[in-house]
Amino acid sequence: MAAAQVAGSLPGGPPPETPGEPPFDPGRGFRCLSARLCALRPDDSSSGRTEIHLLFDQLISETYSEGSGVAPEDVSTLLVQACRLVPLNQNHLVSKLSQLIHHLLNTLQVNLLQNALKGIQSLLNGGKMKLTQTDELGALLAVLKKSMFHGLPGLNIEMPTVLYPTPLPQYDGRPPIQPQQSESSTSRPAVSKKKKSKVKAKKIHQGEKEEEEEESSGEREVAPVTGPGRLNLHRGDAQGPSSPGAQSLPLAGSGAAGKDRVSSPFSSSSWRRVSSSESDYSDAEGGMQSKVRSYQAKVRQGALACFLSTIKSIEKKVLYGYWSAFVPDTPELGSPQSVSLMTLTLKDPSPKTRACALQVLSAILEGSKQFLSIAEDTSDHKRAFTPFSVMIASSIKELHRCLLLALVAESSSQTLTQIIKCLANLVSNSPYNRLKLSLLTKVWNQIKPYIRHKDVNVRVSSLTLLGAIVSTHAPLPEVQLLLQQPCSSGLGSSSSATPHLSPPEWWKKAPSGPFVEEGAVSSPKLSSEPCWLIRLCISIVVLPREDSCSDLSPLLSVLAHLARGYFSMTQVYLMELGEVICKCLGEADPSVQLHGAKLLEELGTSLIHQYKPDSSVAPDQRVPVPLVVTFWTMMLNGPLPRALQNAEHPTLQASACDALSSILPEAFSSLPSDRQILCITMLLGLNDSKNRLVKAATSRALGVYVLFPCLRQDVIFVADTANAILMSLQDKSLNVRAKAAWSLGNLTDTLIVNMETPDPSFQEEFSGLLLLKMLQSAIDASKDKDKVKSNAVRALGNLLHFLQPSHIEKPRFAEIIEEAIQALISTVLIEAAMKVRWNACYALGNVFKNPALPLETAPWTSQAYNALTSVVTSCKNFKVRIRSAAALAVPHRREHYGSVEQYAQIWNALVTALQKSEDTTDFLEFKYCASLRTQICQALIHLLSLASPSDLSCIRETLELHGDMVQSFILQFLKSGTERDDAGAPHHPQERDQMVRTALGHINNVQVLTGDPAKKAIVSFLEDTLTIYFDSSGSQVALLGLTHR
Repeated sequence: MAAAQVAGSLPGGPPPETPGEPPFDPGRGFRCLSARLCALRPDDSSSGRTEIHLLFDQLISETYSEGSGVAPEDVSTLLVQACRLVPLNQNHLVSKLSQLIHHLLNTLQVNLLQNALKGIQSLLNGGKMKLTQTDELGALLAVLKKSMFHGLPGLNIEMPTVLYPTPLPQYDGRPPIQPQQSESSTSRPAVSKKKKSKVKAKKIHQGEKEEEEEESSGEREVAPVTGPGRLNLHRGDAQGPSSPGAQSLPLAGSGAAGKDRVSSPFSSSSWRRVSSSESDYSDAEGGMQSKVRSYQAKVRQGALACFLSTIKSIEKKVLYGYWSAFVPDTPELGSPQSVSLMTLTLKDPSPKTRACALQVLSAILEGSKQFLSIAEDTSDHKRAFTPFSVMIASSIKELHRCLLLALVAESSSQTLTQIIKCLANLVSNSPYNRLKLSLLTKVWNQIKPYIRHKDVNVRVSSLTLLGAIVSTHAPLPEVQLLLQQPCSSGLGSSSSATPHLSPPEWWKKAPSGPFVEEGAVSSPKLSSEPCWLIRLCISIVVLPREDSCSDLSPLLSVLAHLARGYFSMTQVYLMELGEVICKCLGEADPSVQLHGAKLLEELGTSLIHQYKPDSSVAPDQRVPVPLVVTFWTMMLNGPLPRALQNAEHPTLQASACDALSSILPEAFSSLPSDRQILCITMLLGLNDSKNRLVKAATSRALGVYVLFPCLRQDVIFVADTANAILMSLQDKSLNVRAKAAWSLGNLTDTLIVNMETPDPSFQEEFSGLLLLKMLQSAIDASKDKDKVKSNAVRALGNLLHFLQPSHIEKPRFAEIIEEAIQALISTVLIEAAMKVRWNACYALGNVFKNPALPLETAPWTSQAYNALTSVVTSCKNFKVRIRSAAALAVPHRREHYGSVEQYAQIWNALVTALQKSEDTTDFLEFKYCASLRTQICQALIHLLSLASPSDLSCIRETLELHGDMVQSFILQFLKSGTERDDAGAPHHPQERDQMVRTALGHINNVQVLTGDPAKKAIVSFLEDTLTIYFDSSGSQVALLGLTHR
């Protein structure tokens, strides 16, 4: 009867509420059972023992979660009463009491940890916890790291109270001998048999059921066993399979394969009330051990969720100070591996916890490119210490090793997806150009089989990883070799093969289409062995798909990366890729349309790079222009115009504009006239769009078209483009104004190019009123933000250079010329971005090139020189100094340098700049020292070649004081070549010594009083300089010529 009464009062879940009942109290079941236990008196009868036994079972099976209302004093009272009731001679009841005590204390302690972690996460997410002090952040990270490994079987770490940022490991987190007993000896999973998913009797929500099944199937045994894909728990080392093939690996994870998105492991379900039916583990007995393990896993997941919120709350440069505390490093020989996030990834039995650890690691790796760029892989073991760069390289290699091991050992599809995403983040940020070969090869060979995995999310993430490989530091020789591998390598059929894909032979065929018919332009090797990855992507996109939910975006991203970094392989498939683009632009999914437009832009940009004057591609290896014309004709006759006119999707319109701006100029001129008109008309029309993305893209595209040789002399087109750009310069969006300013700079470059042609008709027909409008708009834009200002001053310099005498003579131009030059002068002197000041110096140099401007009489001339001499001697940025020195060397007539005092000021400033050419506190500027000295020497020699009799005394005084220094740097200028930054500097040695000869000849011809000491000193200085140079270079002929003269 007692048993029947107890069974009838089992708290099997919240009873259904009725209108007359109070709301459900989550702690009512515990209090009811506690009251019944406290009402009992010690009774050694069989019925009494049975009732106590059943009450203990009910208390053990009761759920104690957050908000349950169970107070610690109530638990204490219950346990005291339980001890009074149990006879010590009843071993079974004593054992049951021990289980109850252990269960209650463990469960309530873990719930407390979960609640504390949830509170910290809420504070972090709400921005109420400001981690500004190192001690505060270090204390939090220490607590989180301890909690991350809470209850992990076979692992017990000792943690300091505070973690401090350091590039070296602060401590060894594991005991040197055998690991101690974990918090509960019962928390270790059994190793004698594998657990199986138990069939739930209770009905649950379908989504929760799928999640349970996936976690159950993805559960991992953590026993210290050896063999491929297994982990040695106590040593921390892991050995993966020797073969990269994955046919024999447990790739077939279970779970919902048709989901389009992988749910985040940090979803709200991580904090759900834990019940026996919602455990992370399948437990056939449904006993206490499974619950304790589940609670401990929830603590680890909560700690990882808190860590993820912490990462989002602090700057990355602060986070990377704690890199070694959370990211593994290659252990020294015989040393154990320190605990890290990879410890959880490899050893945690819960697939959800493994996924959480991987998401945290991905967050750390995201945006780490600059930090990891210092890595240097070296085999030099003779150093007394390990440099930080070597330590980071070692850490990168260990991350690769551990993630690849996790990849082959994982069976849960959701966790597998997170591993691959983490690998993609690692690949995107690692400096493979500074590391030894084979890292990418290992990743490549391991991931290839997964592109045919039965789970769609695994397939998508695998393609994303391949895209990261082909985009990192492209082109890499290692990746180029991988792309040339035989198509069937590593892609054998397996149980996880994608059902709707045909056997590999369907994409082995050689490329076909007009490209092959008209003659392939790649090498015979590439033509006979096409890139298997491109063929795979093309075939999946073009062939009919049974799975309508297949995401084409990663495939198209891979193709876009290949088009950008490995175009020599991609160009073989040009026309087939054109079909892919047309198909994508015709899809209903805007995301697929966007990726199609991006692929078109990448192909067009790569074609343009092939035809640039400095291209390294041989002419016979380029895609023929007629084929490029055919390609673009297909685009313009296809769905591209519809995408440009799709006002419902402005992002697509903007992307289509970017694609349209990537037409090869040589191909555009060969397009049918109606297609040319179509392109121009659509761009000019879209410039009126109200959407800022479309307007910015259109402004940029017009700036590209105005440079086309077939369009730049069309006065009507240039004028229409100018009016459209000037309108965009007034837009409220900074991005639109920045793009418009860039296009205005390009348009003014076109004006300069047209001015240098023999035909003066363009200058004559171009509207003076439009020039005034352009000048005024550029002046206004020069007062805008730096993004706009840098190109506005470039445009001002070109416009002032372009002005013809007929313009300058008009009174209405005089005022705006003065205003434009004052804008340039102020921009040179202000503390703006380097690019802005560089462009302003360049613009003043352009002003000096216009012989029609009154440089010798205008009051602004001396102001311009003063600004440039100030910059050349004091600017912190050496590139700006170089450009100002170049601008000072532009005028070609002595009158343009003004008075004797003005000339002397310029000369002395350049000598001072030469003295200070190594004075900098910024290490990055030292690499420009030689270029700066080269440009200053060229300016000094130029000034000597224009000197008047009145200037010689000033020059002589300077040479008397600093002649040795000046001569040594001029000799360096004569002996050494120049760098790319020396725009306009002579590159050939004969040109450089000819400059000095010209200056010497000019000084010799200067008419001065007989015996003038200044002239004699300068001539002697130049002759000595040339003599030393010719002696050192062995040019006896030149030396004889100099002596004779």
